[in-house]
Amino acid sequence: MYIHELHDWPNLSWDKSELSRLLADVRHLQGKLLGRMESLGFDLRNEAALKTLTYDVIKTSEIEGEKLDVEQVRSSIAIRLGMDIGVSTPATRDVEAIVEVMLDATTKYDTPLTKERLFDWHAALFPTGRSGMQRINVGAWRDESGGVMQVISGPIGKEKVHYEAPTFDRLDKEMERFLIWFNAVDEEDLVIKAALAHFWFVTIHPFDDGNGRIARAIADMTLARSEQSSQRFYSMSSQIQKERKEYYNVLESCQKKGLDITQWIEWFLSCLKHAINASEEMLETVLIKARFWENNASKSFNERQRLLVNRLLDGFEGKLTSSKWAKIGKCSPDTALRDITSLLEQGILQKDKAGGRSTSYSLIIS
Repeated sequence: MYIHELHDWPNLSWDKSELSRLLADVRHLQGKLLGRMESLGFDLRNEAALKTLTYDVIKTSEIEGEKLDVEQVRSSIAIRLGMDIGVSTPATRDVEAIVEVMLDATTKYDTPLTKERLFDWHAALFPTGRSGMQRINVGAWRDESGGVMQVISGPIGKEKVHYEAPTFDRLDKEMERFLIWFNAVDEEDLVIKAALAHFWFVTIHPFDDGNGRIARAIADMTLARSEQSSQRFYSMSSQIQKERKEYYNVLESCQKKGLDITQWIEWFLSCLKHAINASEEMLETVLIKARFWENNASKSFNERQRLLVNRLLDGFEGKLTSSKWAKIGKCSPDTALRDITSLLEQGILQKDKAGGRSTSYSLIIS
């Protein structure tokens, strides 16, 4: 028997005393991080938020098996937030879709969540009306045409059913009850409410596809409410992606037990705690970038040089060669070499130790 088949569903319960210390730890870390970000100033906060949102969009898609182009995601977010990042990379429709959904959830966190808004998110995620090669209901709850909604794994003929969602004829009532609860102002801590919302939504599983991405967007929306901030400085999706095996195990376990979901909330809070702690690494890269430009404010950079130096500061993949410089900077090999030579002379770049057929370069970080 699944949790949604129990007589008292959806009257979920949990042990508040067991979770109190973990919740206090999370709330302390949230406050500490937000305070630290406040002290950085407007530009650095925007830089940190852009980096976090880019990472979040990439990882929420990776959980569903989709690999998005980082530069496309970054450009799409920057344009929508009105940020100037220099040369932008045109984004494909699938990138624009998930960016649109995530930003709508987090920048409009105080706007009520409605059926129409959820339908808009879903339609944005599946603009062709298909999930892969399969036609699905878009901008609408699933119906009888999709059959029984099951979460399965394993090869054909040897499938394992992990979960079976409520039947389609229950969805209107189930989602109406969920949305009334979600939009209500109550005394429940909003971090706990984020955990409950995620669990409740994926348990209903109202769409043919995209339920996980939308559940994570709803959780992020609730966490933004808990902080009263539209800027995100940690990525819950990236942490779920790292802990996805445990995520699915705990989710399945609680969906097959009684209405006490203490185990799920404890996992969610621990995952959130890890996500906030992991943001320290992201924040350090932003600070290093800020210090670099401050220390080199008196030196001369053209637009291409600023673009490539920022790429290196953001974590350039692989080795930077003159041919890669020419390709990214959209210039001739001779111009690329002049750019590099100028930065070598100013002590900005250094030649890497010999290795391979092409000379490569790296930043000198002081």
